[in-house]
Amino acid sequence: MNSDQVKGNWHQFKGKVREQWGKLTDDHLTQIDGRREQLSGKVQEAYGISREEAEEQVRDFEERHRDDYTWH
Repeated sequence: MNSDQVKGNWHQFKGKVREQWGKLTDDHLTQIDGRREQLSGKVQEAYGISREEAEEQVRDFEERHRDDYTWH
């Protein structure tokens, strides 16, 4: 996955995001709006982790869901 925006239905995808990162609020999900960089930043902020850790979590998430959604 190589860009910035989720291809497909963000409304369905954000349910999976919420399952993975329960601390993300509806406001966070609205701000993210399918953008990968925003997702990584909000995960970092909500969980008080490093940028590198947030990126690693998002990459792992992408791998598990790569057949369902891709970034374009």
